[in-house]
Amino acid sequence: MPVLDPNPQNGQKKLLLMFGTIIGIMVVIAVIASIASP
Repeated sequence: MPVLDPNPQNGQKKLLLMFGTIIGIMVVIAVIASIASP
């Protein structure tokens, strides 16, 4: 599965989903860090 597809189908949707997942993980980590810190 090539990373850079010359003719991607649903490419933008996949990119948005990937960005959303990364942001979501970062938010979860931030929340856990803020709870863990006194």
